[in-house]
Amino acid sequence: MAAENNGNSKAKIALVTGGSRGLGRNTALSLARKGIDVIITYHSNHAEADATVADIKALGRKAAALQLDTGATGSFADFATRLKTTLHNTWSAAQFDYLVNNAGIGIYKPFAETTEADFDRLMNIHVKGVYFLTQTLLPLIADGGRIVNLSSGLTRFSLPGFSAYAAAKGAIEVLTHYLARELGPRRIAVNTVAPGAIETDFGGGRVRDDAEANQQVASATPLGRAGLPDDIGPMIASLLSEDNRWINGQRIEVSGGIFV
Repeated sequence: MAAENNGNSKAKIALVTGGSRGLGRNTALSLARKGIDVIITYHSNHAEADATVADIKALGRKAAALQLDTGATGSFADFATRLKTTLHNTWSAAQFDYLVNNAGIGIYKPFAETTEADFDRLMNIHVKGVYFLTQTLLPLIADGGRIVNLSSGLTRFSLPGFSAYAAAKGAIEVLTHYLARELGPRRIAVNTVAPGAIETDFGGGRVRDDAEANQQVASATPLGRAGLPDDIGPMIASLLSEDNRWINGQRIEVSGGIFV
């Protein structure tokens, strides 16, 4: 299948945080299949990042990987500098087009057992990190670009053990509305994608590796199974295509209709 180029001769460039594994990796590869070049960030596993870059290049796209701890806001200025250098050296570009705020962690603990350290770690990565990384990168995002923030089905329904995580994602959904409003003059569309329960290593791989948890998810989902990375990455890539240029300020749940 020929790669799409969104009707432009010059390839678009996407930045996917946490793009070396799980949903981020799937999103990066899905974007590459649509003719988009990709920069991924990774936290610590350089080998996984290199493998993802190699797979993107095998699809005929340019790619690069940069280390980033999305919970360490003090590192964002340095990251922006490294990103500028990468854009210049690899693309002869000063800006990129799409930001996918995907990087994150899961902490599964009942409300009564969640510590302040747990809470702070989740908020630093999922809220403070997204807020200030996006703010730092605004000069590098092209006018007419797009931002996708990752949320969760857990902001619509509740399951024990995810109170802090879901609260963080709820904040991201509100932030998305404000970004869509404030970045409108630059024609930057901002949306939230909210996956349901997906079979990845996220949160210790509970949905993927725990047969009982997987069956519980499947039984609550009208389509009869837990989600897969291939259910999410292509959807995000599609959202970033020109076909969906008029979608803005929306929360789009991709969950197979769980708990509908």
